Amino acid sequence: MEEKSYFSRKIDAELAAWAKAWNRKVLLLRGARQVGKTEAVRQLGKSFKNYVEVDLADRKDLHVYFERSLSPQKICEQLSYALQQPIVAGETLLFLDEIQACIPGISKLRYFKEKYPELHVVAAGSLLEFALEEIPSFGVGRITSMFMYPFSFEEFMLALGNTMQVEAYRKAGPAEPLNDVLNDLITNHLKTFLVVGGMPEAVSTYVRTNDLLQTQTVLSSLMVALKNDFAKYRKRAPLTRLSEVFESVANQAEGKFVYEKAAVQASNAQVKQALEMLVMAGLVIPVTHTAANGIPLGAEVNHKFQRMFLLDTGILQQVLGLDMSQIFATSDFKTVNRGAVAEIFVGLELLKNSSCYNPSSLYYWQRGKSKGDAQVDFLLQKSEKIIPIEVKAGTQGAMQSLRLFMKEKKIQRGVRTSLENFGQLPDIDIYPMYAISNLYG
Repeated sequence: MEEKSYFSRKIDAELAAWAKAWNRKVLLLRGARQVGKTEAVRQLGKSFKNYVEVDLADRKDLHVYFERSLSPQKICEQLSYALQQPIVAGETLLFLDEIQACIPGISKLRYFKEKYPELHVVAAGSLLEFALEEIPSFGVGRITSMFMYPFSFEEFMLALGNTMQVEAYRKAGPAEPLNDVLNDLITNHLKTFLVVGGMPEAVSTYVRTNDLLQTQTVLSSLMVALKNDFAKYRKRAPLTRLSEVFESVANQAEGKFVYEKAAVQASNAQVKQALEMLVMAGLVIPVTHTAANGIPLGAEVNHKFQRMFLLDTGILQQVLGLDMSQIFATSDFKTVNRGAVAEIFVGLELLKNSSCYNPSSLYYWQRGKSKGDAQVDFLLQKSEKIIPIEVKAGTQGAMQSLRLFMKEKKIQRGVRTSLENFGQLPDIDIYPMYAISNLYG
């Protein structure tokens, strides 16, 4: 395959639109470590005459310019001298990376919109949420946030050059399924994606080498790097507890997260604190129970009932030491981490394909055991509708819970997603897992 330095991301179009907008604000790019924020901004920088990148974690000597009572113009003048690079409004993209390392820098962002709006400014950071917690009203109305995640399945397919296959399943639907040959081909790509995951370095390695073993080595290094980051926020929670809770999230992925199972010799409050840190860092994604009697779904949540997913299936299999070769040999993911890998993939796809301008939340529904156990894996709010989604780890299975929910909530149609092709039942639309993003279409 031809060497390629950058693989396109969905967020590229949003970044380009921001750059062209006459009324743009300072842009804050948010997301977990290693999801591709810096690479995306560098790609945007190619459309400018000048691109200036400042790593504020590395260049602590430059913090002084943000600590002083300087105007944005004066800050840029000083940065320009220090970096020996021109910073010219209308011609330069100024990228302040790892800005969480410079709290005064975050506080100064609002003034770029107020006093120097003609300059394009992007800021990003891997542990940004911790810093923003300290200054919650730092830039209301003056800063635009975009949220970034690992590669989606569609982005992975496009990186592989499978554009026509993506177009095919995008055009297909429950009433117009793909032919079986094409469905099987895309399903095999899905299985590869579950093993590789969406972390950009892993995706890039696989696309360039077509070597899963080499990709596993990269994933192993990524997992170590993510865990090493725990040291950066151990002031809030002990390093050992963070590691224990992180691994427990992987082990408990199939059901409700139980604090008592999460860490040795730790109280529920201590586990909760560590879990909150991991969620803020973007490494853990919560799925929250909702009564779902209407919209918005977040109006009737119960935070005592939450499922927790890791941010990536590739990282998941590294944490658990799973033999992911089973995925290629089966049409039933129940043999792989008891089927949780299928639910995690679907949840992450729903997240990745939602708007990048709002930190989307994932919801599920469960009826208490006293009334007979029932659970719907995900609930999607689309306009004025609630779409219940049941994930099947194989190619078939009963849907008692889904239909029970639909009857209780008076919902006409539900969705089943699995390894099967598109299809329809009188009250259920069937989507293959690889095309669950079509629901946003």
